[in-house]
Amino acid sequence: MKKDFQDLPKKRFYRAKGRKRGISPGMDPRLRRAFAKIGVPEKTPFVPDPFQLEALDAIDKGDCLVTAPTGSGKTWIAEQAIRRIREAGGRTWYASPLKALTNSIYVIFCGIFGPENVGILTGDRKENPDADIIVGTTEILRNQLYDAMHRGENIRTDFVILDEAHFLGDEERGVVWEEVMIYLPTRIPLLLLSATIGNARRIAAWLSSIRGKPCVVVEEKKRPVPLVPLFFHPSGKLFPLTAVVNGKKRLYGKISEFITGKRQPYIARPGQLPPFGDILAVFRKYRLLPAIFFLKSRADCDNALDRCQKNVISDMNRKAAIGAFIDDFAEQVPHIAKHPQRRHLEHFAVGAHHSGQLPAWKFLVEQLMTQGLLDAVFATSTVAAGVNFPARTIVFLNSDKFNGVEFMPLTPTEFHQMTGRAGRRGMDHIGFAAVLPGRYMDVRLMARLVTAPPADVYSQIKINFSMALNLLLSHTPDQIQLLLEKSFAAYLLEHDSGYRSYRKMGKTAEREAPEKSRLWNDFLDHLDFLKKTGYVSEEGKLTDDGMWASQLRVDHPLSIAEGFRLGVFPENNPAVIAGLMAAFVNERECDDRVLKEVVPNTLKRAFQNVVKGLGPFLKQMADAGFDVRPLYLRPCLSVYLWAAGAHTWEHVVRVSELAEGDMAVLILRTADNLRHIVALREVFPEASKNASKAVESILRDPVAVFF
Repeated sequence: MKKDFQDLPKKRFYRAKGRKRGISPGMDPRLRRAFAKIGVPEKTPFVPDPFQLEALDAIDKGDCLVTAPTGSGKTWIAEQAIRRIREAGGRTWYASPLKALTNSIYVIFCGIFGPENVGILTGDRKENPDADIIVGTTEILRNQLYDAMHRGENIRTDFVILDEAHFLGDEERGVVWEEVMIYLPTRIPLLLLSATIGNARRIAAWLSSIRGKPCVVVEEKKRPVPLVPLFFHPSGKLFPLTAVVNGKKRLYGKISEFITGKRQPYIARPGQLPPFGDILAVFRKYRLLPAIFFLKSRADCDNALDRCQKNVISDMNRKAAIGAFIDDFAEQVPHIAKHPQRRHLEHFAVGAHHSGQLPAWKFLVEQLMTQGLLDAVFATSTVAAGVNFPARTIVFLNSDKFNGVEFMPLTPTEFHQMTGRAGRRGMDHIGFAAVLPGRYMDVRLMARLVTAPPADVYSQIKINFSMALNLLLSHTPDQIQLLLEKSFAAYLLEHDSGYRSYRKMGKTAEREAPEKSRLWNDFLDHLDFLKKTGYVSEEGKLTDDGMWASQLRVDHPLSIAEGFRLGVFPENNPAVIAGLMAAFVNERECDDRVLKEVVPNTLKRAFQNVVKGLGPFLKQMADAGFDVRPLYLRPCLSVYLWAAGAHTWEHVVRVSELAEGDMAVLILRTADNLRHIVALREVFPEASKNASKAVESILRDPVAVFF
């Protein structure tokens, strides 16, 4: 061990060939000044920051893109802008990427503007849709724009706010943000709220070029609460992660010596989680709680709770408040009363938060954390996007993040979004981001990310059958070509050499055609297939089948449309309809071999008819180069059993072999698909009626609970 660490007792380390030893609190003297700032600011009247006032001034003149750190007060800008629109007699559409965030904003706006003036549209919820203020998901807004273009009408809003606008660069859903920006009538002012992004002015220049009016960029780079990066040594001693050397922030010298040492101590043995109870004791000594720990997996988040048993709640008043809150909540959602993680909340003030949990349980954890009743939440990185329960300290155990396919190093944008939860405006003078060394931690990368500029956002637009059908509702192919030329992708290809390099290296650069014509060629491929299968005429107009198929704004509209056209879906059984739709929603590989003896014959025959009947069409799609997902029986059976109502939630989850949260998502997405079938009442009245019944049968406790 290097001399700078000689003051650390060796008995406190974990060594590769040693035995487990304890952790004791310690602090490098360089942290005294930062730790002395810890505390709660005095309550003072709210004074807007200059960037907030600048944004409001810009909105009066045209479009505006606000890019600012997480927690800096972007929602206040939206609130004030909505007030001005309402005073002028106008209506507002507030679009967000996540249903949880949408629900949260809805609650906030109901409190500000009154519930009678606010509506919510998320697919799961449709309340007060004629209100002056609509809060909804971006997909719903995009669909309303499709309908308005088809009818030749103006969408019923006078102002649009796109929250989390950096989702424009999201590989899966960024296309929806880009479509909204392209389709939105220029008469409607657009306010975009985003985390810090590198190429905000490029995005604004593109919007100005397609909307014919200026888009003002308002940038705020300063965090509302200063951030101090820490290094948690395996002994329990805290060090600065970085230090200023020759005017630049670099990895603190002692940390550099630590990570290059030949016999590094470590906090936990390979494959084991750290002793979080001891870590929390260190944080408590230096007043660094509450904390959010970002872990690699859901299982780690759940297992971390059992590593906190030393963190016994000593304040009986706080313990009683947690118990009372859970009891009150359980009256609304009885299922959570016996949740296996309840005892961790009540006895150790810690909770887990990840996508494998039920929405109601995640909401409960969020509320307890927001009220200051918990010491720590163990979460996957998804909590950084849109869920608002800031803490005093953010703790990283990994320097990478799972992107759905593989683990990749954190980007500057992801790092800054996660650390945006560190330090609560109005509750903290200062926030902290602690790095724990370990197998999946690149300490040097984390030190670089502290000062790294935000990453650029690139276009993710791509053609799919739903987009093709809906554009053909109101445009000729030639008009669609002009529309695609307005895309952010087309603009970047002309103006940004970095994007051209990105396209060549990325997954989307698969075709040999010139980049400028890629989108158009892709549309032509979809158009050609729609013509061959009778959804579009040779003249490029939707046939009668194409007209109703366009209303299936789901992931696999053509497969479902063909199923109805061939008559392979039984239309008179709500539970069977729900189960079959789940097969199209499912995105996971499943093992169906053990199901043959437990599947009801009614469902088994229906599923076999769909697979057999659609087989030739799906092969035709695959041969034409389009993605075709296999249909599995397990998700079909799971949702069927839930819809039929003869089995408990626990039994259905066991059959599904999914986590509770994943089963809930499967049901909620199935309900989304079913609602689109309900919309086909004029063409398939029986299916529409029973799809409506199916929605009612699957949206019940503990899946669908709204607050």
